[in-house]
Amino acid sequence: MSLFSAIAVSATGMRAQRTRAEIITENLANADTTRTPAGGPYKRKDTVFTTAPAGNSFADFMSLAAGQHEGVSISEIAVDERDPERRYLPGHPDADPQGYVGFPRINPAEEMVDLMSASRGYQANVAAITAVKEMIAKSIEIFR
Repeated sequence: MSLFSAIAVSATGMRAQRTRAEIITENLANADTTRTPAGGPYKRKDTVFTTAPAGNSFADFMSLAAGQHEGVSISEIAVDERDPERRYLPGHPDADPQGYVGFPRINPAEEMVDLMSASRGYQANVAAITAVKEMIAKSIEIFR
């Protein structure tokens, strides 16, 4: 694997972690959303990662076929299809005839831990790119 391929792999990881962080913040922002345009409460979303080619060039696809440098991509954004959490709030505008309101099944503490994990994953990829850049700079310095 070349040093530039390592940068490409880390870049795919950064892109995936950024998307994961965006989905998590969307979940947190909608933790109390009881009515959406589609009807019913907001449904929690989660990212599903998979391996993917690190680049788009012919050489990248040939390297992938040889079993070298794969990256990360998001294969899907999974939506939680469980029934909403029901809370008894008879005065709420979205309450059913029994006085229950459907809320998204979002645990803010769990979402914050996931957000910290996404942030740390992003930081790890930044550190990997920084290390590769330093290796490239040292290589150029050696060849002078």
